[in-house]
Amino acid sequence: MEGFDFGVGMSTRFLAKDDVERAAIMSTIGPHWDGNETWLVTAGGAMFASLPLWYASLFSGYYILFLLVLVGLILRGVSFEFHKHAETSTGRNLWMWAFFIGSILPPFFLCMILLSMVQGIPMNANGDAFPKFFDVVNLLSVVGGVAGVLLSLVHGLNFIRLRMEGPLRDRARNLNKILYPILFLGEVVFAALVFLQTDFFTKRFTSSLIITALIVLFSLLGYYGVLKNREGWSFAGSGLSLSMVIVLLFNGLFPRVMIATNPAHSILIKNAANSQYTLTIMTIVAGILVPIVAIYFIWSYSLFTKRINPRENTVKY
Repeated sequence: MEGFDFGVGMSTRFLAKDDVERAAIMSTIGPHWDGNETWLVTAGGAMFASLPLWYASLFSGYYILFLLVLVGLILRGVSFEFHKHAETSTGRNLWMWAFFIGSILPPFFLCMILLSMVQGIPMNANGDAFPKFFDVVNLLSVVGGVAGVLLSLVHGLNFIRLRMEGPLRDRARNLNKILYPILFLGEVVFAALVFLQTDFFTKRFTSSLIITALIVLFSLLGYYGVLKNREGWSFAGSGLSLSMVIVLLFNGLFPRVMIATNPAHSILIKNAANSQYTLTIMTIVAGILVPIVAIYFIWSYSLFTKRINPRENTVKY
């Protein structure tokens, strides 16, 4: 859900030509961005309640990167309101840059965290993580960060094609015609590095291979939608390929949640999990509330299906 939001924010500099077009692009996610971001916050809260040992190790070990993610989310959040109330073109431009930067930082650093985590980091028997600089910043994590940004941008451009009319819609399609071949090359490099620098294909070869193939297949589906001008196919393809990257990482982690350089210190799900009673209560609550929230999200998106014209004076966000 959040991936296309980030991509829409990035496209304000890669796609729009003036402040009117940037405001129109921003308005495509104006009714939805804060709801989408709530899922990210909920994930952290659910992790704290269900897998507290993982939460403690992950957030303390990657404290600086999570802080940078938070800075990006804050920049992006306040830019919606401050841009709308800015009284000068300089002020509007400043907050549009904040929107752009705040849309790049979270996917880049979140992917860096995930790709560093799956390679293994120094940990002790208590689960305390103390990664060094090159445990966090290395070839796989940086490539993964760039790939996350690129996937989000492609996904955002596909969303813009669904929500815009006029030249912006055409420009989004033309830009994705360029980005998809780059994405395919990046996926090859990413897959090779995952094969060489993780134990995914050693421990879970069949499932890792199938999920990797699905990433490519869904990316091809998105590219097909771009070439044939089928926005729905494009958006579904980019969304599913982005989702499959996350599935690949957690499939490779299973049954671990943190990989230590000393395998004896890796944290397993069964060791990180909270009590049976807590997990039972969480399952009941989730079983009741998640469908209700999903229905609300479907309803809210169904209210905003009319395409936006950047040159109309009725753009609201």
